[in-house]
Amino acid sequence: MPATSTSPLGLRLETARAAARLSRRQLHELSGVSPSMIQKIGNGERRPSDQVLAALAGVLGTTSEELLGGPGRTDSRVHQAIPDLQQAIASYDLPEDGPVRPLSQIAVEVAAAVEDRVQSQYVRLSEQMPALLAELFRAVDRSCGREREEAARLLALAVRSADAVAYKYGYRDLSGRLVELMRWAAGIAADPALDAAAAYVRMEVFFAAGQLGPGLRSLRGALDRMPAPRTERLAAAAAALHMRAAVTAGRMRRGDDARAHLREAERLARRVQERLYDGTAVGPDSLEIHRLSVAVELGEENDLHEAVATAARWAPPRDLAAERRSHYYIDLSRAQVQLGRPQHAADSLLVARQIAPQHVREHGQVRTSLATMVRLTRGRDERMLALARWAKAV
Repeated sequence: MPATSTSPLGLRLETARAAARLSRRQLHELSGVSPSMIQKIGNGERRPSDQVLAALAGVLGTTSEELLGGPGRTDSRVHQAIPDLQQAIASYDLPEDGPVRPLSQIAVEVAAAVEDRVQSQYVRLSEQMPALLAELFRAVDRSCGREREEAARLLALAVRSADAVAYKYGYRDLSGRLVELMRWAAGIAADPALDAAAAYVRMEVFFAAGQLGPGLRSLRGALDRMPAPRTERLAAAAAALHMRAAVTAGRMRRGDDARAHLREAERLARRVQERLYDGTAVGPDSLEIHRLSVAVELGEENDLHEAVATAARWAPPRDLAAERRSHYYIDLSRAQVQLGRPQHAADSLLVARQIAPQHVREHGQVRTSLATMVRLTRGRDERMLALARWAKAV
């Protein structure tokens, strides 16, 4: 398995050096920075001065800021639409006057937004969500009884689609606000399956903050609050929570807990057909995809070999949502990187990109994997280097 530095700066420096195909000696000769200093920075033993960092960045064709904080964001139109989304949710409980269509008409647009989300059409989502959310805030504000509950249900699903944009494109504070809005709307809808969906999405906040322990407790608390899964929708909601808990426990290197949650997810997934339930894909195929995710998170070599071998016999069906399918190949590439197979990992990422390019390009784990792959191949694989540059991993 590839060796790693404990320093993010050291990893970025080594990635940029590999991409430039320079040895440490060549970097020293071109930058004037001593070989011992370059080695200490790469190993995470020293933090360079501004002058040293600027000298290294200049030779490597990057900037001091990118070495310190990582490559800049992509140039997607999503970033241009974020201010409108922020403005749309600022006064969610005090909406401006405006038209509200019948809920049956709004529901069609919400369903289209959910489909855009699971098919990773983030640009279109970002441009359409502000107006849809504003209308749904008005619908919740003006209605009562069962109609208000239905408006809130639609709002929760729409907010989840907006959150996918914010989370994937790195707007963590905005994502956190949207998650809380989804929980607020789910509470008004008084729907336990929707509450479970909100708890599933809330895990993003814990992932972003690195708070895995509280996140796992949150998922288990949501499972404890759920009624008995007597309907297909409730069984799917519980299965989704168990799948996410399994991945979380795996990331914490708690193998027994991860496998226990996978077993519960399997028991429940057998009872449902593979489809979207409140915006989450659940079913036997989604369960197989989560098995791979858990193996990658646990990082145990035997499990990784078994997962990669399984991938040679099984692939996600083409009718599965693009985001879910592409995530499978992203995780497969992570497994292959951990096993020291960068060329196979690149093959997997190219498949993922073909399925859902917007999803792959903005995925943090893709950038991490690509940076590792560039270091493993010392920047000599042109196909891999092009992929890394496309994803802003270098």
